[in-house]
This record gives sequence, C-alpha cells and structure tokens, in this order.
Amino acid sequence: MMPTILLFRHGETHWNRLRRVQGHADTVSPLTLKGIAQARAYGETARLLIGEDGGWRVVSSPLARCTQTTAILCEVAGLPFNEATFDSRLKEVDTGAFSGLLKTDLQRQHPELMAGTGLASFFFRCPGGETWNDMAFRIGSWLAGLAPDDKLVVVSHGVAGKVLRTLYASLDPEAVLAEESPQDALFRLHDGIATRVACEAVAML
Repeated sequence: MMPTILLFRHGETHWNRLRRVQGHADTVSPLTLKGIAQARAYGETARLLIGEDGGWRVVSSPLARCTQTTAILCEVAGLPFNEATFDSRLKEVDTGAFSGLLKTDLQRQHPELMAGTGLASFFFRCPGGETWNDMAFRIGSWLAGLAPDDKLVVVSHGVAGKVLRTLYASLDPEAVLAEESPQDALFRLHDGIATRVACEAVAML
C-alpha cells in the first residue's frame, strides 16, 4: 500500500508567460488571470475526486506561486487552507545564477547547455543550482516520511513534480522529464501508478 497523492503544478505565472526561469525566485511572479482560472479548475477537480472522502491533507511548496494556487484550490474545493502545511522539500529545482533570466537569452548565450534534455537538461546544470541527484534526495526524503494510508493534495512545480512522479512510480527519469508540465491537469498517484487527469476550465468570478 502506498500513499495517494493528487499532484498539482501551480497555475501560470507572469514569468511563465515571459518564459523567464523561476527556480527559487519568489514574490515577483504572481499568478496571471489565466493562472487564477487554472487554480480554480484545480479546486473543482479536486472536489470531484475527493467527494465525501475525509482525511485528506493539503501540502504545498512554500514559494508564493504555490501558496497562491493552494489558497484558491482550497477555497474552491472546500478544503481548509488554514490547515495546509508548507514543506521546502517540495520547492522547484534551484536554478542558481540563471533564476530570473529569459530562456531566449540563455539559448543565445549558452546554446549547448540549453540543448540538453532529460538528466542533461539545463535545469540541473545551472551555475550554483541543484542537480538531479540533489532533487531526488530532497523530494525522496519527503516521500519517505509519508504513511502508506496518507491521502494528500500536493501543490508543487514543473520540474519538482516530474521528480516526484518518477520516484513515486519508479519510472525512467529520462522519459518523465520529456513529458509536459501541465497547468490544465493533475497527476493522481495511487498504488505506485501516476495517472494524468484533466482539469476542466471553470468560469472566473
């Protein structure tokens, strides 16, 4: 038996729209209106998946784009945001000196680095940043602390979410890193399997 996790990526941010590297950068890139709508859709989908099943806990990365997403998700899903916990081990990969830079500029300045894929992705090769092994260690330590019967709603990030899916389902990291990091879907992690679930858009208030 393994814990059940509804894994969400934060909604679209202004830096996502600009294709600016975020990493651990915080507070300067709030959700766009599209990102707010995505967070609402997350909440609607979570509400449907959870139903009347109690005992769910909400855990989020403490970075602002995740806490904003979590607050909206909780309000729509009817989950208590005041009981949510925030764990630094769920933060995005640290992109070091590349945080805040435009990907278009990096592609011009570091073409060979930006051409890397999978475990050779630039995300894991940023000056002063984290490697794949660094990420696997901290996210793996979070997973190892869960109980088999835990039921969690988790809000994290694009790369961090891929690492979590890889470790939970014992997948090939190269294959998972080649997948998208959706902001219109979640991944349901259950019994060692990661399943993509679409989140339908909902009208904004």
